[in-house]
Amino acid sequence: MVIGQLTSYGLGIWALARAKAYWELLKFRLSLLVAFSCAFGFTLASPSLNWVTLSMVFLGGFLLSGASIAINQVIEKDFDKLMTRTMNRPLPTGRVTVREAIIFAALCAVLSIYILFRFTNPLTVSLSIVSMLLYSFVYTPLKRVGSIAVFVGAIPGALPPLLGWVAATGAISHEALIIFSIQFIWQFPHFWAIAWLADDDYKKAGFKLLPFGGRKDFNTAVQIMIYTLFLLPLGLLPAKFGITGIDSAIVVTVCGVLFLAQTFSLMKNGSRASALRIMFGSFLYLPIVQIAYLLDKV
Repeated sequence: MVIGQLTSYGLGIWALARAKAYWELLKFRLSLLVAFSCAFGFTLASPSLNWVTLSMVFLGGFLLSGASIAINQVIEKDFDKLMTRTMNRPLPTGRVTVREAIIFAALCAVLSIYILFRFTNPLTVSLSIVSMLLYSFVYTPLKRVGSIAVFVGAIPGALPPLLGWVAATGAISHEALIIFSIQFIWQFPHFWAIAWLADDDYKKAGFKLLPFGGRKDFNTAVQIMIYTLFLLPLGLLPAKFGITGIDSAIVVTVCGVLFLAQTFSLMKNGSRASALRIMFGSFLYLPIVQIAYLLDKV
């Protein structure tokens, strides 16, 4: 009896450890943000909400992100071993094998595509596949080539709200391109702040994500400031085109000014603390802006 209880306890611990490893493999928080952006685009475009379809768009986006991230980790498993920030991921530590990760990614991808095919439309499915291929097989290898990777990675990074919009309407309209553009430009200060903070680690793996030859200098800080500055006029376009109202325009402008202010500190002193504030500012900016748009939907 005691041996049986110990065996059951051991199996429970093993099962929890395995579940945790797969949980880490799909990067739950990042995939959740992608799913939220998909749901944001769908809700903003829908004249009246279909909660079942909204839930399926959310789930499909979550699984699509999980599949892309898992493939990314399979491709980069040897590089992840070299970096402090990634050496404890499931693949470098051997908690998940490459074969298991590929099967997991394939299952997530197939289930995501099936859900989106069943509940949305062919255009949404096609864009989802393009997003996954761009992220996993173009952006990932380009990280060792140069900062062009950030431009390429910004495309699948900005597609979730557009996917949501297309899932609701079946078309890529100018409104869809506006919300895509906001998230596309947001990617640059977001990525470059992270690359500034992780520069030493990235160099161990040969990743080259910072502009101007990968230098943490005034020119790179200016680039971050310029892209952040672009968010101010872009953030007003939803109100200009009648997607949202004046209230969200005020919120977005205030958020944009506060976000931009963080970049001046980096230009002035080039410190790690300044880059860290930009990174956290980017994490706050996007969800606050998206929620403001939803609450102020016309």
